[in-house]
Amino acid sequence: MKLILKNSIFGVVLAVSNLAQANGGYVYFEAPLEDQIVKSPVKVIFGLAGKKIGPVGDLNPDLGHHHLIINGGPIPTGKPVPTDAQHIHYGKGQTETTLNLSPGDYQLTLQFANGAHQSFGPEMSKTVRITVVKP
Repeated sequence: MKLILKNSIFGVVLAVSNLAQANGGYVYFEAPLEDQIVKSPVKVIFGLAGKKIGPVGDLNPDLGHHHLIINGGPIPTGKPVPTDAQHIHYGKGQTETTLNLSPGDYQLTLQFANGAHQSFGPEMSKTVRITVVKP
């Protein structure tokens, strides 16, 4: 029974991995989740499948790094991710961060981009909405 269960789990993991590879990968939020109510500081954990984290400057198409966009949407494919308070770059390969946000409603968009900060497009982005409440 254990062998059957292990093989079933392995099959599901392999299928998801193959789908991610076929589609060029995807990003997701491990935390926070859609419509979650949180207190500041907000711990944000980035997820990635089908690509790998790589250093700024490396233009290997299988590598890139995360960007977090606060109250904004995905960046079109090939366009550079701006550098400002709304667009936070994680070019050192970070996979999590902590944000100090005032109480209110927010849209967080995780955007994956290459070593030149050029977006991999909406296909490599994920948006969640959260509400920050007073501590």
